[in-house]
Amino acid sequence: MLDEATSSLDIENEHLVMRGLTELSRKRTTIVIAHRLNTIRDADQIVVFGSTGYVEAIGTHEELIEVSPRYRKFWDEKS
Repeated sequence: MLDEATSSLDIENEHLVMRGLTELSRKRTTIVIAHRLNTIRDADQIVVFGSTGYVEAIGTHEELIEVSPRYRKFWDEKS
């Protein structure tokens, strides 16, 4: 489980860390908590929690852009 693992890194180092984590995570379940959506964009599954703490949507980045107003808004604001 990684909780905001790259939040204090610059973009260049974030990319290096994420490349390494991608390699280490192959064929493993890895849970990543992130506010930088670029960090999780390529995840197999992204879980979006609503303001009440319940799961609001699950899917890939592309799926969530289409079906989750909360995810789409967050993506638009952070991108």
